[in-house]
Amino acid sequence: MSLLDLNPPATSIAKPSQFQTLTVVSLVLLALTVLWSFVDARTIDAVPVWMKPLKFALSFAVLFGTIALIESRLSERVRAGWPLRVLGWVMAAAFLSEMAYMMYQAGRAEPSHFNVSTPFHRMMYEVVMAAGAVSLVAATAVIGWVVKRDKAADLSPALREAIWLGVLLTFVLTMIAAGYLSFIGGHHVGVHPDGAPTLPLFGWSGVTGDLRPAHFASLHAMQVLPLVALWLDRGDRVGSVRTVRHAALGYVVLTVAVFVLALLGMPLIPLG
Repeated sequence: MSLLDLNPPATSIAKPSQFQTLTVVSLVLLALTVLWSFVDARTIDAVPVWMKPLKFALSFAVLFGTIALIESRLSERVRAGWPLRVLGWVMAAAFLSEMAYMMYQAGRAEPSHFNVSTPFHRMMYEVVMAAGAVSLVAATAVIGWVVKRDKAADLSPALREAIWLGVLLTFVLTMIAAGYLSFIGGHHVGVHPDGAPTLPLFGWSGVTGDLRPAHFASLHAMQVLPLVALWLDRGDRVGSVRTVRHAALGYVVLTVAVFVLALLGMPLIPLG
């Protein structure tokens, strides 16, 4: 026996996936924005300057964390394939460019969204951020297509259907809600006076129509429907694909109802 035989075998450390890395980066940016919010008391339209990048960092952490969990259920062949790598790089570029601009604007105490005050701001909002947002939701939809086609994935039929429908609805509903937000150039349908009550944490208007609740619902279809499927699959039960489809239809109806409520100028939760 040689001396080499006496050495313990080296343990391989699994390299984190792109989406796991993006989740960590999002959490780091979230921590930074939280810390900066304690030392920078400036506001934009009565809202703390770091609130928007803080919310987006949290949203990105949820998005990439969800995709990382989905990825862990896929077959080894798909996880190692080029489609997920390309999608990861596309989403990373969109995520980093959006967060960099929002944090830059927060540092200047200037709005990042709906800001077309100069050619530079118009280009950043209408081209860079718009392209990034579309790229993110489109890439998410493609990941859903990959999940649907990966027959070797560690997924029950209900969970596979829930992931596929969830990301599809996230894409379609977000394009509608976010597209209309961009079209009207603001969140509110009606007048939201300065100092009017808003829903804590979310900042949604309590006195007039606000499109952000519908946008929020559209973004999170990809989390809600898989959670429904996991609940259906609990224990030794196998969830029904038909039930998942009914849940997806109900989610669409709910999101559209919240959207229409805002268009009618009515707050989601009246506060005054």
